[in-house]
Amino acid sequence: MKLAVITGAAQGIGRRTAELFAAAGYSLALLDLQPCAATLASLRECEAVDFSGDLSDEAVVEAAAEAIRVRWNQVDVLVNNAGISSIARAERMEAKTFRRVLEVNLVAPFLLARAFGKRMLEQRSGSIVNVASIAGLAGIADRAAYNASKHGLIGLTRTLAAEWGGRGVRCNAVCPGWVKTEMDVADQASGSYTDEDIVGVNPMGRFASPDDIARAILFLADPAQSGFVNGHALVVDGGWTTDASWQSLRLSHR
Repeated sequence: MKLAVITGAAQGIGRRTAELFAAAGYSLALLDLQPCAATLASLRECEAVDFSGDLSDEAVVEAAAEAIRVRWNQVDVLVNNAGISSIARAERMEAKTFRRVLEVNLVAPFLLARAFGKRMLEQRSGSIVNVASIAGLAGIADRAAYNASKHGLIGLTRTLAAEWGGRGVRCNAVCPGWVKTEMDVADQASGSYTDEDIVGVNPMGRFASPDDIARAILFLADPAQSGFVNGHALVVDGGWTTDASWQSLRLSHR
C-alpha cells in the first residue's frame, strides 16, 4: 500500500487531491490547521487519518511525521498544498503579515519536505509535489507576500530536485492559475476583483477547478506517469501566462 501525505486537505484543492489519491489506491495522512472531517467522510475504502495543527510550527510537523512513521513506516508522496493569501498594496503591508505568509507558504513546505524527505531518501524513492502558483512565475499587483512566497517555493522545488533526484526522490511544482475555491470566495469578498476579471483574461474563459489541479498533482506524483520529470514547474492555468493579447483582441477570439 502506498502512502500520500497531503497538506491543506480540509477543503478545495487539498480535498479533491485526497479523493483522487484514495481512488488511485493510496492510504492518506491528511494535514491541516483545521480538522479534515468532511474530506474523510468523502473517502471510500481508504485508510486515512488526519492531523490538525499549524504546519509552520516545527514541533507540529515533527510530531506528525513521527506519528506517520510509527503507523505506516513509509511515505511515497508528499503534497505541499496548504497556503494562505494576502491582498494589500506593498506600501501598506505590515511586516508581520508578510512574515506570516512566508511562514505558511514557504517555511512550512520546507519543514515538511525535510521531515518526510528524510524517510524518502532512506527508501531511495518518493515524490514531492509543491502547489505553487502562476504568482510564482510573474508579478501580480497587491500580492507582494503571496508572490514572494510562491517564487520561493518554486526555487525550493528546483533545489530539492537537484539535491535529491540522484537518490530517487523527485520534487516538482504545480502552478495553478485562479482556482474556484473557498480561498477565492474569501479573497473576492474584499472587493478587489470579480469573476469576470479572471474569466475575461483567461484564454479558456473560465477558472480552474480543484479537479484540474488535483489531476496534475497526481500525474507528477506517479512514477509510472512522470518518473523522469524532476524540478519542473507545471503550469495549469488555461494558457493565462502564455497570452500576451490585449483585451479586445483576446475577446474577439471567443
